[in-house]
Amino acid sequence: MATLSTNYLPSRLASAFRSLRHRNFQLFFAGQLISLVGTWMQNLGEAWLIYKLTGSSLLLGAISFSSQIPIFLLSPIGGAVVDRRHRHRVIIVTQTLSMILAAILAAITLLGVVKVPHVFGLAILLGFVNAFDIPARQAFIVEMVGKEDLMNAIALNSSMFNGARVVGPAIAGILVASIGEGWCFFANAVSYIAVLAGLLMMKVPPWTPHPRETSAAEDIKEGFSWVVQTRPVFALLLLVGIVSLVGMPYAVLMPIFADQILHSGARGLGILMGFAGTGALIGALTLAAKSSLRGLGTWVAACSASFGVFLILFSYSRIFWESAALLIPVGLFMMVQMASTNTLIQSMVPDRLRGRMMSLYSMMMMGMAPLGALLAGALSEHIGAPLTVAAGGACSILGSIWFSTELKEFRIEARRLIIAQNYAGGDPAQEITTVRET
Repeated sequence: MATLSTNYLPSRLASAFRSLRHRNFQLFFAGQLISLVGTWMQNLGEAWLIYKLTGSSLLLGAISFSSQIPIFLLSPIGGAVVDRRHRHRVIIVTQTLSMILAAILAAITLLGVVKVPHVFGLAILLGFVNAFDIPARQAFIVEMVGKEDLMNAIALNSSMFNGARVVGPAIAGILVASIGEGWCFFANAVSYIAVLAGLLMMKVPPWTPHPRETSAAEDIKEGFSWVVQTRPVFALLLLVGIVSLVGMPYAVLMPIFADQILHSGARGLGILMGFAGTGALIGALTLAAKSSLRGLGTWVAACSASFGVFLILFSYSRIFWESAALLIPVGLFMMVQMASTNTLIQSMVPDRLRGRMMSLYSMMMMGMAPLGALLAGALSEHIGAPLTVAAGGACSILGSIWFSTELKEFRIEARRLIIAQNYAGGDPAQEITTVRET
């Protein structure tokens, strides 16, 4: 019994990081971890720069809208491109373009010539790049680790994203308060060197283009049609869209909470964002330790509701450290819902549609957020940031209730799709008990 307990934790730890046994994913993980720290530094620096230049909560929503609305509009095209081109090369191109845009923003800020239109223009261009980059990176994961380690790789990818979310804003808060936003943008530009080095060091099999008899427009139409006809995927995407529209924009209003409500300034903003990232990191590692898809549908519903509850509690807090503590479960439940949804969709989608499905996932997760950010910015001008955030939490809870009702109806169909993609085995008709636990 003692031996069992002694070996249990190391085996669980090894299981949680099992996708890192793949060399290409090791390189991807290390490079992205460094790069994403820079990305989060730029996100915070950009928000604070806009707030400093304008003092407007509406423009805080507008800058987020500008950087993400291209994802909503162009992701379907990006997905079609990803399914037709070498995903590894697509990522190299998009990461290089992102580095150039960050360098331009750093240069004009450090030279003291930055204006609000410059920030908006560069944010829009970055959104165009991300419309191709996000589906390419998500679809490339399965090529690095294989289907057997896909769920773990998605969870570790999320933990990497949120680990950077802890470190990046904390560093950015110090830099902004001491030497200015420009150095955050410079650090982000330099950080892309790590991810590009990792990508170039990968050993990727030669890519053979598949002959296609359909046009890109027909490919996009096929992707939308498959989602509409596939009830589990449609419901998962719709819930992600709801939460992204009404819940995720809380982060856009965080400078207002830090400055006007909690009176903590740029350093406080970095701490608040870091605490939310800490919660998301905990959630990602929890998901990474999970060894099967069983129960993920229930996790999605429960996490959406819990996210809404803690968002409402955060909106009513007026004590800085209490607010920071409440952001831990906010970040945790939001991350687990998003990563679990990503895992379930990738587990049900055929390989030939993977890029397009990841583009639609990006469209709902990242693309709906700018609409929500604009709405939240405008709404907070009239009713205040706390009530705006509380309303978003309430809508997230309502979305969870709807999804829970749908989940009872499509569990068997979801299981059939997972089995068809070789993520599970056996005859679906003989696995009703397992389906009910999914």
